[in-house]
Amino acid sequence: MLRLPDAWVWDSWYAEDDQRRHHAFFLRAPRALIDPDRRHRHASIGHAVSADLRTWELAPDALAAAAGPSWDDLATWTGSVVRGPGGRWHLFYTGVCRADGGRVQRIGLATSDDLYTWRRHGGEPLVEADPAWYERLDASVWPEEAWRDPWVYPDPGGDGWHMLVTARAGLGPAGGRGVIGHARSADLLRWEVLPPLTQPAGFGHLEVPQAAVVNGQPLLLFCSDRVSRSDAGPGDRIWVAPGSSVTGPWDVALARPVPWPHLYAPRLVRDLAGAWQLIGFVSEREGRFVGELSDPTFVDYTTEAGLRPLGII
Repeated sequence: MLRLPDAWVWDSWYAEDDQRRHHAFFLRAPRALIDPDRRHRHASIGHAVSADLRTWELAPDALAAAAGPSWDDLATWTGSVVRGPGGRWHLFYTGVCRADGGRVQRIGLATSDDLYTWRRHGGEPLVEADPAWYERLDASVWPEEAWRDPWVYPDPGGDGWHMLVTARAGLGPAGGRGVIGHARSADLLRWEVLPPLTQPAGFGHLEVPQAAVVNGQPLLLFCSDRVSRSDAGPGDRIWVAPGSSVTGPWDVALARPVPWPHLYAPRLVRDLAGAWQLIGFVSEREGRFVGELSDPTFVDYTTEAGLRPLGII
C-alpha cells in the first residue's frame, strides 16, 4: 500500500529497472486542498520505488505542471513508461493548460536515463485528437476534450509501438461516445493518429486503458464512472474485454465488470516471479474519498468467470 500523509494518490503506472525494482508513477495532489474534487487541477506525477510492490520508498516527483504559458501549465495527468531501443526511458503523460481552463487534453513526452530525472521532449504536445475520428471540445455535448491516459507498448510483431488513449467518438448519444483512441509510431517520437480500436458501447469514457495477455487471453482493461449500459450495476466501474490480439480491435459491448467496487484505475503489474497482480487506488471508504494505492492482489482470467481476484484487497 502507498499512502501519503500530505497528499492524495490516485492513477498509477509501473516500470521495472535493471535491478528488478518496481517504479510506481502516480498522480498526487495536496490533501490541504480539503475537497478531493479539486485534486485534478493540482495534480503532479509522483514516484516511488519498491522491491515487492507492497512497501514503497518515496522518490522526488517525476513531473509537475510546466512554467506557463504552455500546453501543460495547469496539471500533468496519467500516462505510461516504456524503455526505448536505446535504453532511454520514455514517460508519456497527459497535460492540460490554464489558457482553456484545463478542458482540452493533450499528450506529451518526457525522457530519462535513470527513471529519476525527467526532461520534457520539446515544447509542444506530442499527440492530439484528430477530428476525423474523435470528438473535439464542445461544451454542449461533453465538458472536456477527452484525449488522455496514454498506454504505450511495443507491437508484438516488432513493428513499432502502439498507444491506447481515452477518447470519444464524434457521433452518437453524448453519454455513450467513449472509445479507445489509437496511435502508432516507429520511434516513440513521431506518432500517427488512427481510427479508434473500439466502437461506442454505452460508456461516457474508457479511462486508464491497458492491454495485456492473461492466461493466454489478450485483454483490454479499463474503468469508467460514466456507464449507460442497462446491464451495469451500481458498483461496476472496472471492466475487461477479450480480444484476438493485444493490438485490438476490441468489442467493448462484450466487456464484463471486474469485482473491485472500492478500487478505480487499476493496473495489471507483473511481480518478480512473472505473475500478474493488480494494483488500483482506493477511491472510497465509508462514503469518503481515500486516495491511496492498494496492496497488489493476484488475478486470474477464465472465459467463464472473466478477470477475478485470487485474494482480498
